[in-house]
Amino acid sequence: MKITFTINNKEKTVEVSPHQRLLDVIRKELGLTAAKEGCGKGECGACTVLLNGEPVASCLVLAPQADGAEILTVEGLLSEEGDIHPLQQAFLDAGAVQCGFCIPGTIMTSYRLLQEKANPERQEIREALAGNICRCTGYQKIIDAVELAAEKWQAGGEVQ
Repeated sequence: MKITFTINNKEKTVEVSPHQRLLDVIRKELGLTAAKEGCGKGECGACTVLLNGEPVASCLVLAPQADGAEILTVEGLLSEEGDIHPLQQAFLDAGAVQCGFCIPGTIMTSYRLLQEKANPERQEIREALAGNICRCTGYQKIIDAVELAAEKWQAGGEVQ
């Protein structure tokens, strides 16, 4: 079956099977490899993308469910010139990137949080990131990065 959706502001039409996962379409059909398969059960957050503005585990979404949807992956945060997003820069500045496996999903979850709440408390950041497992950082630097991005946003630097 053919489905059409918008991913990273580009309309795509792809042929999918009824049981094909969105993660596989994104990675294998479209070549967008930032979203990772960690557990395949929706528990680790490594495959998180925004589907119609909400963070989802793309390993649990069947591709046909994305027909007509808006999808945003971490690749879609890059500027037209290829510059990284201010949120990504905050992760670098805070030293929140170690092995990097969890970072695309963590950034997408953080991006959505900052869209909802421009200046979240540390506890709100922790709660938002509860579905994203990181084995390297101990989360403190990730939380610091989200706070840094929020501060830059408040100071007039754009995060969205």
